[in-house]
Amino acid sequence: MKSRLILLLSVLVLASLACQAIISEASTTSTPPADRAEVLFQDNFSNPASGWDRLDEPEGVTDYAAGVYRMVVNEADTDIWANPGLDFGDVQIEVDATKVGGDDNNDFGLICRYQDTENFYFLIISSDGYYGIGKVVAGDQQLIGTDSMPPSDAINQGNAHNHLRADCAGKTLRLFANGELLAEYEDDQFSSGDVGLIAGTFDSPGTEIHFDNFMVLEP
Repeated sequence: MKSRLILLLSVLVLASLACQAIISEASTTSTPPADRAEVLFQDNFSNPASGWDRLDEPEGVTDYAAGVYRMVVNEADTDIWANPGLDFGDVQIEVDATKVGGDDNNDFGLICRYQDTENFYFLIISSDGYYGIGKVVAGDQQLIGTDSMPPSDAINQGNAHNHLRADCAGKTLRLFANGELLAEYEDDQFSSGDVGLIAGTFDSPGTEIHFDNFMVLEP
């Protein structure tokens, strides 16, 4: 079975515009769905003051755009990410992600237990149908539980929409795509931290991902 090695990507450090996120009223007062756990934070990106990083640099762009959160990676072999400036322990994170531009050989997904630019977990898929769970420790990026990113038919490929879910609960890390469990591993490197979004390139620049309906739930 074909698998793709994840590269050690160069990093675009995204500086937060504020020390503490400004959460919109809609993010804090919406009634949680009856069949779901407590909503700790949610954002449909309709309010550009809800606290996420906003940058426009040669390496890439992270910003609000017409009701979504837009991430564009302008250099090859580069990951960029953004955070709302919060702090959680155990979480279930969900988001809708749509590839808008660039090569299918990319990566995008969710971040949990973010300590700083050099220490966090990432849970990602690619537009050519691969997935992985990994971590950055002291700036060194590594996959957890495997040496390569395996494929899954659960991932919608090309310029498509995918609903992603990441569980970071205790030592357990789980990644879901479109309701199907892709991977589950254990790791105890980090126990709490910020959440976030990530997108990246491999050989070709130009990855553009739009994120919407970001939600952090009590697992």
